[in-house]
Amino acid sequence: MIKVNSTSDFQYVPPHKALTAKTILIKPNLGYPVSHPVTIDLKVLATVLTTLRTLNPSAKIFLVEGVCAQCSLQEIASENGVTSLLDARVSLLDADELPLKEYVNISPAPVRFQSLWAPRLIEEVDCRISLAVLKRTESTAPLISASLKNLYGLFPRSKYSDKKTHARDRLHNPSVMSVLQDIYFTIGHLFDGAIVGGEKRFQSYDWRPYEGESFPFGKVIHGDDLLAVDRKACLVANETVPSYVDIIEEMRKEIVSDFGA
Repeated sequence: MIKVNSTSDFQYVPPHKALTAKTILIKPNLGYPVSHPVTIDLKVLATVLTTLRTLNPSAKIFLVEGVCAQCSLQEIASENGVTSLLDARVSLLDADELPLKEYVNISPAPVRFQSLWAPRLIEEVDCRISLAVLKRTESTAPLISASLKNLYGLFPRSKYSDKKTHARDRLHNPSVMSVLQDIYFTIGHLFDGAIVGGEKRFQSYDWRPYEGESFPFGKVIHGDDLLAVDRKACLVANETVPSYVDIIEEMRKEIVSDFGA
């Protein structure tokens, strides 16, 4: 079930796994040294952490992000106030510095990558949550960034940078929208929950996801399925649902059918 709240009365309902998990990974959209809505709404993150602490006091929570800028994750977290939310049970980890694992692409039709490298921690934790903002960028076609696109920051720049050492250029070809299929079927399908939204949403008029305009939004959409949450977020914002959402959903049905579920 997908829930839509206003930011003023956001009450987070975590995935069922989060209630008994010993370890929880939250992937916040925090890759740029720019405040909300380019990065997460700090109040939304605070509500999520407070809820998880209350419902599962013994859980260890990891905020895991890989930056896409020429500065450190610690600098970005400090500038955006995230470090004030850290304590003995909530830690901040740079995805580029974690041990890696090669995740097999289970898609029935991989676009480019038969496998992708990402932190081993994704597989090791008991629960995984993508915490994103809603962004729209323009290049050859509009690209909506929400909970699935948010996972880009988990892939190591040491393996996926090309011309720009601070970016992940290799994951941009043949296009971000097509590579997102590979991302879903390597690590995206492992995620147990998604959160999208905040006081504002962002729109760029070119490919840059950090220069543009912000617009009032005031909504938080959350649920257990990344694709369903991203679809609902687009509908709430009167944005066209990206074609990759439909494509991945159809492929997912094919996988389920193949296993006889």
